Amino acid sequence: MTTQHVLAKDIAAFEGMKAELRQRYDGKFVVFHEGAFQGSFDSFDGAARDALKRFRDTPFLIRQVGAPEVMPMPASVAFRPAN
Repeated sequence: MTTQHVLAKDIAAFEGMKAELRQRYDGKFVVFHEGAFQGSFDSFDGAARDALKRFRDTPFLIRQVGAPEVMPMPASVAFRPAN
């Protein structure tokens, strides 16, 4: 099972709330777990620490509200050594 499949409910919840999140939490890091919004944080580190403490080893999603969309690419492309 892929990570995206495991996080499908969280991704769908984030996408469904995107407009509201943009109004209230622009620039903040938000956490979703099991398809539900769990909170907003000023930093990724703060969001990750809280999520790890609360959800331990179960999947959760952290996204920065308003951040540009990224195109997934293989690590071999993203981290190719420069000659």
